[in-house]
Amino acid sequence: MSTEYDYAMERRLHALNPELHKRFSESLFVLQHILSNYLLIFPTFTDHTELHSLNVIDFCNRIIGSQIEKLNADEIYCLLMGCYFHDTGMGIRKKDYDEFSQKIDFGNYFETHSRKNIPDIIRTFHNEFSGLFLEKYSDLFEIPSAEHLYAIIQISRGHRKTDLTDEKEYPIALPVLGGNTICLPYLSALIRLADEIDVAAGRNLSFLYETSSLTNEKDIIEFGKHEAIKEVAVSDQEFVLIIDTDDETVYNNIRKMSLKMQKTVDECCAAVTGRTPYDITQKAIKLKRIKG
Repeated sequence: MSTEYDYAMERRLHALNPELHKRFSESLFVLQHILSNYLLIFPTFTDHTELHSLNVIDFCNRIIGSQIEKLNADEIYCLLMGCYFHDTGMGIRKKDYDEFSQKIDFGNYFETHSRKNIPDIIRTFHNEFSGLFLEKYSDLFEIPSAEHLYAIIQISRGHRKTDLTDEKEYPIALPVLGGNTICLPYLSALIRLADEIDVAAGRNLSFLYETSSLTNEKDIIEFGKHEAIKEVAVSDQEFVLIIDTDDETVYNNIRKMSLKMQKTVDECCAAVTGRTPYDITQKAIKLKRIKG
């Protein structure tokens, strides 16, 4: 994807509410350090630093398009904060892991998975760990109200797995201090889609580690897919994965991944169209192979 960010949400937030923009900007200094902690647990995992957060924000801008005129300052502030907080759970300390684990509903996960494999547990439920991290350390970020905090937590959690059709968890008009309301299903669908499509080669931080040294089969497959996807183009109607590879195995892995991505697109579109005054116009995941 292009690295020429247009900063549409940041610019609109600054124009609508300079105070909220200031709060958001000041949070970034702390968040940049927090996000890099994921490397202590996942030294060979795809990027989850502030660079990924920037990509997610940029994709949100592209998906929103002209609908940005409908978003109020509180919605933009909460979405921007959610984009930076959504992966903070990937780098939590052992003490926080033990504390947060008492509050997470793991369902039947441990019927087939070991409780001793903490990295896999964190990876699988990192959106829930992110929400609990924000709840615990919210005083570091000067979030203006309890309602704003709830919205940011829900948006962060909502980047994967949560039920965006749940009216209690994701109300369409959450009132906040100052008179605005926040449309949680739409904002959460935006971050979920943006996170899902951040799969291009630029997300492999080869300057942090040598990818040829990978030994875990799952990591090798993931990096192979990312390295072959040179760009994710966003039009008004679709997301296009631009693929450069001669390796049929890699291409087939990307094709399988695209089916999962399409399912996410379908779920997000249904939640937004069925519950909110907004629309997600990009309805399809397409593949464009430029080599092979």
